[in-house]
Amino acid sequence: AAAVLGFTLAGCTGTAMKTQQYDASQYTVLGHSEASATGIMLLGVIPIGQNNRFVRAQDAAIKAKGGDALINTQVQEKWFWAWVLN
Repeated sequence: AAAVLGFTLAGCTGTAMKTQQYDASQYTVLGHSEASATGIMLLGVIPIGQNNRFVRAQDAAIKAKGGDALINTQVQEKWFWAWVLN
């Protein structure tokens, strides 16, 4: 029972999005960038790509412009429910 609880709690952890505050003299604006990432909850309890989707989207947006950070970040989340996956 303890092992099941441990695996359950470990599956519910995610990676925090790291952002930094920059002074305007510390960066060059490369323009607008946008990215997305998807995750699902298999059977409503098994996270697959769910916990780190914001970090993956942030990394993809940075890479798309060849930059090293984002400023004025906006996060939008969309949910889709399907009986087969939930």
